[in-house]
Amino acid sequence: MGRNQTASYSAGLRYVGRYLLICLLSGIFLSSSAADEKRLSIYSVVANYSLPVVEHNGQDYVGLLEVLDPLGAVKASTDGKHWKLRYDKVEGEFTPGSSLTRIRRDDFDLHSEFVLDNGRGLVPLSSLGALLSNILGGPVTLHEASRRIFIGNAAVHFTAQMSAHNSPTLLMNFTAPVNPTIATEPGKLHMVFTHEPLVAPGSPSLTFGDKTIPSASYEESNGSAEITVNGTAPLFAAFSNGNKTITISASTQTNIQAAAPATQIVTPTAPSPTATPTIATPQQVFAVVDAGHGGDDRGETITDQLSEKDITLNLARSLRQELQTRGLNTLLIRDGNLTLNADQRATLTNTTHPIIYICLHASSEGHGVRLYTATLPADRHDKGPFLDWDTAQASYLPLSTVAANTMAQSLQQKQIAARVLLAPLRPLNNIAAAAVAVEVTPSPDGVSSLTSAGYQQQISSALAAGVLSLRSKLEAGR
Repeated sequence: MGRNQTASYSAGLRYVGRYLLICLLSGIFLSSSAADEKRLSIYSVVANYSLPVVEHNGQDYVGLLEVLDPLGAVKASTDGKHWKLRYDKVEGEFTPGSSLTRIRRDDFDLHSEFVLDNGRGLVPLSSLGALLSNILGGPVTLHEASRRIFIGNAAVHFTAQMSAHNSPTLLMNFTAPVNPTIATEPGKLHMVFTHEPLVAPGSPSLTFGDKTIPSASYEESNGSAEITVNGTAPLFAAFSNGNKTITISASTQTNIQAAAPATQIVTPTAPSPTATPTIATPQQVFAVVDAGHGGDDRGETITDQLSEKDITLNLARSLRQELQTRGLNTLLIRDGNLTLNADQRATLTNTTHPIIYICLHASSEGHGVRLYTATLPADRHDKGPFLDWDTAQASYLPLSTVAANTMAQSLQQKQIAARVLLAPLRPLNNIAAAAVAVEVTPSPDGVSSLTSAGYQQQISSALAAGVLSLRSKLEAGR
């Protein structure tokens, strides 16, 4: 956590108590009789919380002061004509009945009128993501249909795969501890995540090819996320790994009584800090996507509050989703703030035997996308049947060049500037598969585009389309 994040976190803690008091006084924590009312869930590194949504002229609105209060120092006042807000050093001025406002002395359009209700400033939910990004000065993602909003890198991701054990077992691994509400019905196990910023996998429908636990699905609604696991036998859940792993098993006549309760927690032995992490890999991995930097290695400082490692992680998750949507099984080397060196990244990649490896980087200089293939040492050594570590890429380099050129063409078709270069960029030369490094730079809109979900999705979609068009050639070359 950087200095700015620490200051924000400390400020947030000071105001959480005041926020809870406001909630209690205003009736934000409602009884079960009002459980069906519309809710907005907000997730950040400071606090995760929920607020009521009100309707005005058929649209959803939320109280802006209540949204910001748990995040830092905020106050509001009215002079009769305007509702004025101050968050930290950012000032905003809102006019009741008008969609135009001023934030940081710049005009901002809410696209729907601002509402002042008994001194309470209400803003349209549809504009809240862009509004908060403007006020907070960082990335904010709004899932409007399900009324969930994610501030910064608060999202929790998960993977799901069947275990190789004799009895059907589904292993679900999360990037942070979770504590869902679990309920069962014939043929289904439901896990509802109300307090966790859980986001969708590459596809909302997961199939496992197992007769007992054939599939699972993900959906969001009214401020919460739900995973439903389908089974042909009664299912039960057990927690482990500090609540970062949930194991779903099918009950049988011999294990129903011995089934572990859903609240059981098993703490694993901590791994050596110098060991290469292991990844539970799905079968037949097509692509490995590697988010550059991470952990202690922040990469380039893009802005005062934004590092390269954050951009590459978001882009990697977007690319994984685009590849998996196209039926290409994809594994992320780094799906969190993890420190990995080049040798560890290469080792993890080579042990999964992918068809293609894509490493992601970001830079504030230039425009568009730069794609790199490896430059290999001139003094190669013949080690017989064994690959030399420093030149493991040698026999795959022609295929890597084809992949880089094809992805560049796909980007250019979407009007994104792209060029292919050579670079001694590790771990490309250590990868025993087609390997390309992708460096994303700003669009003509400026550095802020690097955090734009739309720009990242446009790039990842083009890259995935290029990879898909090469599928048969890549598989033949493997």
